[in-house]
Amino acid sequence: MNFSIARALAQVALLAVAASACAQSASRPARPDPLDAQAAVPAATYKPALAAYRRLRDDPPVAWREANDTVHGIGGWRAYAREAQASPGPAAPSSAPAAAATAPASPASAGAVANPSSGRGAHRMP
Repeated sequence: MNFSIARALAQVALLAVAASACAQSASRPARPDPLDAQAAVPAATYKPALAAYRRLRDDPPVAWREANDTVHGIGGWRAYAREAQASPGPAAPSSAPAAAATAPASPASAGAVANPSSGRGAHRMP
């Protein structure tokens, strides 16, 4: 029984190969001989890589008083500092290490941690 299934699969594979070989030989245009100097070839075209490049333009100049009034109306340099501080930085891989790195450790939260400079001849705080 396995022999008949294998034989049928072999026949199907043979038919598929024959069909694909026929499909590939379907009327391809003849290519010119690369060794023939008189062979007709399409004209070469050139399109520059930067053909669609648009140059950035500077903002139009503004009078310095107008620029100062605009900054003053926004809130001055402090508004820009708040904006920069509020913008999120690059994403941390996990929030736990970032929180631990940004929060200062207090002696109460650290448990019974001894003064790291004790016992090394350092000055001691009263």
